[in-house]
Amino acid sequence: MLQKVNFLPGFNKQVTPTGAEGQWTGGDNVRFRYGTPEKLGGWDQLGGDNLTGAGRALHHFDDNAGVKYAAIGTNRILYVYSGGQYHDIHPINNTIAGCDFSTTASQPTVTITFPSVHGMSEDDIVLLDNVTAPPGSGYSDAAFEDKKFMATSIPSATTITITMDSNASGTTANVGSCRAQTYYTVGPAQELGGFGWGTGQWSGTASGPATTTLVSTIAADAGVTSVTLTSSAAFPTSGTIRIGTEDITFTANDTSTGILSGGARAADGTTLAEHTAGATITNISSYVGWGDSSTEEVTLEPGLWVLDNYGTTLIALIYNGKCFEWDSTIANPTATRATVITGAPTASRHVLVSPVDRHLIFFGTETTIGNVATQDDMFIRFSDQESTSDYTPTATNTAGTQRLANGSKIMGAIRGRDAIYIWTDSAIFLMRFVGQPFTFSFEQVGTNCGLIGKNACMEVDGTAFWMSENGFFQYAGQLQSMPCLVEDYVFDDLNSTSRNLINCGLNNLFGEVNWFYCSSGSNVVDRVVTYNYLESVMLKKPIWYTGSLSRTAWEDSSIYDKPHACYYDNTDDESFDVVGNTDGVTIYYEHETGTDQVDAGGAVTAILANITSGDFDITQKRAAQGQLLGAPDMRGDGEYIMKIRRFIPDFISQTGDTRITLMLRDYPNDSTAGSSLGPFTISSSTDKVDTRARARAIALKIENTAVSQDWKLGTFRLDIQPDGRR
Repeated sequence: MLQKVNFLPGFNKQVTPTGAEGQWTGGDNVRFRYGTPEKLGGWDQLGGDNLTGAGRALHHFDDNAGVKYAAIGTNRILYVYSGGQYHDIHPINNTIAGCDFSTTASQPTVTITFPSVHGMSEDDIVLLDNVTAPPGSGYSDAAFEDKKFMATSIPSATTITITMDSNASGTTANVGSCRAQTYYTVGPAQELGGFGWGTGQWSGTASGPATTTLVSTIAADAGVTSVTLTSSAAFPTSGTIRIGTEDITFTANDTSTGILSGGARAADGTTLAEHTAGATITNISSYVGWGDSSTEEVTLEPGLWVLDNYGTTLIALIYNGKCFEWDSTIANPTATRATVITGAPTASRHVLVSPVDRHLIFFGTETTIGNVATQDDMFIRFSDQESTSDYTPTATNTAGTQRLANGSKIMGAIRGRDAIYIWTDSAIFLMRFVGQPFTFSFEQVGTNCGLIGKNACMEVDGTAFWMSENGFFQYAGQLQSMPCLVEDYVFDDLNSTSRNLINCGLNNLFGEVNWFYCSSGSNVVDRVVTYNYLESVMLKKPIWYTGSLSRTAWEDSSIYDKPHACYYDNTDDESFDVVGNTDGVTIYYEHETGTDQVDAGGAVTAILANITSGDFDITQKRAAQGQLLGAPDMRGDGEYIMKIRRFIPDFISQTGDTRITLMLRDYPNDSTAGSSLGPFTISSSTDKVDTRARARAIALKIENTAVSQDWKLGTFRLDIQPDGRR
């Protein structure tokens, strides 16, 4: 007898396949719409070029003339995408003329010597122009002119090495000339570290940049406590450094000069020593030795951006660094670069524009503007109304400050319908504009619900959704923990060290809130968990599903008609604009277009989608009104063997072929690998499939394997009858 086989929408990964009878247990690249599963829409590469580094922030906006822009911040370069082209608008940190080159025959490494301290770190970007190539090297002027290079190494405070695409034909020393424009440092592509017992390695583990170099010799004199680094931009405001075998503390960090000061020599029982220029400096501010127990996280934070816009002006903050602006309304804006916002704080964790009242708000920022040593992770500072440069509170303006009380650091902030949501690592606050004399009010509305990573939150139609260390939460006037049938699966497989790489993206076309994260053992984003708020409201139950879609930044459709997202490939270094890139590349995609993945040059790759059900079985029904004795009951307990003679496929829509596999087993612990029937190839003209299968329990798997295939499941029917108990 033919029986309809129906499954509840969403995944249930909290129980075994046997316990998930009548439900879906997992899959990949699928979503639920109107209660039924379907393959995800395709995506198409935009611009045709690979960007340098890992894309960590994405923001869409337009100017007064309706010109659309997408700002893309990687861990190396700030780009804008417009009119199908990418433009480098990254701010310049330093411009130094009079540099020269040294080469070695048959080697691609070139040493650039600066006439003064360059302030660069390994993997930083430098732009060269006004070039006279080193004579005798075999390189032409064009090999360097108006080209960007990644610093391969930092031999000293006045030298860097770069790696060319070809070997030098001759050896030269300090010849040729150029002007070097150094880029502001953003940070590494990955977030590394850990916490708890045994965190430390044999040589110890440290937070902050692993190493930099000493600019000038330090004498073995306890009175000499000032240390000048090649760059201190990514170092903490206070802490401890190690040079050789000596530890030196510092209480002030002047990132403009690279000078650490205010500390003490020979700290932690170490011995005074002389240190020569070019010596390696290691940040051990959060240092844990091998086998030591650490109660706080020990991490190297990744290079991140925070992007927003003040009217038509792009606001771009380097995480824990300076804030920049880029005016899209000037003539030929894509030929200009972002510049530092005058008067703004110089070290902040987050920035946000309050658009109605026109304030620029900094979170986790300096108590004294311009002094990075005063950065307070719980401190908030906002500008005067209609100003991005005035932050000094007076009786006649609306600038002000506030320090939050619950938590150790502000993790993130987003605009909501009626308020600004602010998360610390332990609580959530609402920030509302109230006008003078207080300008903003602050209200704590939840605790033990802090944000897991700075980009792990989203607001939709008055409801905030976020991921916490303690699960998933929402707030719409009341704090609520979100029931989630994939929660253990996600958190058991989460790389908690890389929590700042978690990013939340809204796909309003399908009512989806997506959290992209790093699985355990991975330092790059490779998983996604999705909450479908539209399906959840319609079906009155929480609908969750998971997948392997890897996106490092996401922006919903609004300025552009479709969602856009960044994919980071750490195995490919062939970016279009940087010579010697070793930091991977970002590919910028438009989503919900077609059925496949389309890359540069029109290369098409199939999107492999699949979904698997829990086990179902039958039992014997007793005769009752409207029932025949022996009619199978799909809610059975597995007492009886099933005989499956055939199945009738049903798809609401189908393009190309789809495959169906029946996975059979007699007991829950049996493997289905060797006892599966199929896969059966299903076309739009397939009426039925004969099977002649026997089992106590059956699970259904639906998948596609090739390009141009698409499907949306309907209601399957199986010809099932009881076949005894043995």
